[in-house]
Amino acid sequence: MTWLFCLSTLVILSTIFVTGIRYEPNWASIDSRPIPAWYDEGKLGIFIHFGVFSVPSAGFNSQVGWFWYYWKTLKLPAYVDFMKNNYRSDFTYADFAKDFTAEFFDANQWAKILNSSGADYVVFTSKHAEGFTNWPSNISFNWNSMALGPKRDIVGELMAAIRGKTKLHFGLYHCLYEWFNPLYIRDKGNNWQTRDFVTKKALPGLYEIVKTYKPDIVWSDGDYEAPDTYWNSTGFLAWLYNDSPVKDIVVTNDRWGIGANCTHGGVWTCRDRYLPGKLQAHKWVNAMTIDRQSWGFRRNADLSQYLTIEEILAIFVQTVSCGGNMLMNVGPQKDGIIAPIFEERLGQLGQWLSVNGDAIRGTRPWTTQNDTLAPTVWYTKKSNMIYAIVLNWPKTDTLRLAAPVPSTSTRVGLLGYTGEPFQYTNPSTGGINITIPPIPVNKMPCQWAWVLTFTNLQNA
Repeated sequence: MTWLFCLSTLVILSTIFVTGIRYEPNWASIDSRPIPAWYDEGKLGIFIHFGVFSVPSAGFNSQVGWFWYYWKTLKLPAYVDFMKNNYRSDFTYADFAKDFTAEFFDANQWAKILNSSGADYVVFTSKHAEGFTNWPSNISFNWNSMALGPKRDIVGELMAAIRGKTKLHFGLYHCLYEWFNPLYIRDKGNNWQTRDFVTKKALPGLYEIVKTYKPDIVWSDGDYEAPDTYWNSTGFLAWLYNDSPVKDIVVTNDRWGIGANCTHGGVWTCRDRYLPGKLQAHKWVNAMTIDRQSWGFRRNADLSQYLTIEEILAIFVQTVSCGGNMLMNVGPQKDGIIAPIFEERLGQLGQWLSVNGDAIRGTRPWTTQNDTLAPTVWYTKKSNMIYAIVLNWPKTDTLRLAAPVPSTSTRVGLLGYTGEPFQYTNPSTGGINITIPPIPVNKMPCQWAWVLTFTNLQNA
C-alpha cells in the first residue's frame, strides 16, 4: 500500500461519517472510526496548561507541571533547594492551592486572545497529574477550583466564553493518573490487578467532564505506567463514540495506556513536540510549547527560552506540510493572566494566517513536502492550487525550486500581493526558476514566511 493511497483513504474517511455504526470495546473497532473532518480542516489548536503548578511556576531546565513530582518523588536538588529556601519546613504541595487565586482570570478576555491566533480549536487542562480539577468535580471533593483557590468553575466559564464569543472548538485535556492518589498508588503496588482508582476516580472524572461540558476534543494523558486494560480505555472510547453527547464530532488522541501511543485511538501524538519531517499515513498532531521547556508558566524563564514567531511558523508549516496539526501551548500565570509574550506570539500567528490562511486551512499534503533545491520551502495543496511556503525570502532575484513543473499556462503568484504574477522560466534540468520582483517593504504582504501560489502545474 503506497503512502498516497493511505493518505487518500484518510481524507475520504475523514469527510464521510457513516451513521448507525456501533463501535465495539476493542482496538480494531475503535481504530476504524474516522477522524471528524473539522479537525483535519483546521490545522491549528491552542493548548492551555493551568493548575496549582502555576503557583510555584518554577522550572529548572524542566517543565513546571511536574513540580510536585520533581520535588517529592525524584527529589531533584534544584526543587528541594527552592522549597527549602523559600517556604517553611512543613509546607506541603496542597498549601499552594490557596494561592491559585486566578483573580484576573477573565474568560472573555482569554477567548479574545485565543481567537486572535487564527486557531480553530482550544484544549484546556481540566486535570493534570496533581489531581486538582479546574471544575467543581463531584469526585474530587475539596481538591478542585470551586472548593479552593479561584472558587470558580474555570472550565465552565472558559467553555461558555469560547462557545459564546468565538467559533473555536472547545476541547479538554484530562490526565488519567494522579501521582499521589492513594488508590492509584495501591493499584500500582498490586501490579494493576486491582482497579479501584479507575472505577472510583479516573473514569468517573472522564464521564463527568464529557457529560457536563461536551468537549469537541478529549485529550488523554498520564497513561505511561499502566496498560490500556487497566484504564478500560476501549470501553470508555466505545461509549464516547456510540452514546455520549459528542459522539459524532469528538476527536480523541492515542494516550490510553502502554502500547496505545502512536498505535491506537484517534489522532496520534506519538510524543511531545513530535515533528517527523515526512508525510505520515495516519493523522497526527505536534503538541508543542512556546516556552521551549515548559507547559506551565515559568517565572524564571528568560526571553531566549521562548520561541520566536519565525521559529513557530517554521514548525507550523513543516507540521501541516507533512499532514499534521499543531497544538501550541501557552501557560497562564496563577492570577489568570496570559503573559504578554504569549499574547504577542498568538497575535503574530493570527496576523500571518490572516494573509496566508489559504495555504493552511483545508489543505492536504502534496506529493512533495520539502523542496530539494530550497530546503526551507514546504508545500501544501488545495484542489489544483499548489502552495510553496518560503520561510526565508530569497537573497537574489531568482528562486530555484525542484518540485513544481510548469506548463504553458502556469501562473505564479504571492498570497496577499496585489502586483502582477511572477515571471518564471522552465530550465532544462527540471523544476522552475522564479524571478522575484523588487517589492517595496510597504507592499510586502507579511513579515515572515511568504507563500507562492501555483496554478496549472503539470504535476499538480
